[in-house]
Amino acid sequence: MRDHTQLKVFALADKLALAVYRASSQFPHNEQYGLQSQIRRAAVSIAANIVEGCARYSEADYIRFLNIAYGSARELQYELSLCERLGLIDNETARTLNNDCTATAKALNGLLRALRSPKTTSRD
Repeated sequence: MRDHTQLKVFALADKLALAVYRASSQFPHNEQYGLQSQIRRAAVSIAANIVEGCARYSEADYIRFLNIAYGSARELQYELSLCERLGLIDNETARTLNNDCTATAKALNGLLRALRSPKTTSRD
């Protein structure tokens, strides 16, 4: 099994989830079950799927959960854009969250690329 706490991408996803929770804490009450809930679920899904993938024994399962995490990161980017356009978060907060989300998605993409690349065997 892999240790998710040793992955840079997990640290990024965890930081993002905390930031999304903080930013959405000021949403109006009528958004409690709307976008506030949705962006929180998407942000937590990124980190949670990394953790779950690390707990799987097969590399195929690990990759599958990382793919789900990547999809959640892209989903969150759209939802943050929507929140900004609706005036639920200010431009600066939206820019910061989007940058963090982009960094997380890029790190996930890089990890997925590395896992999918052909493994080289060393010859002694």
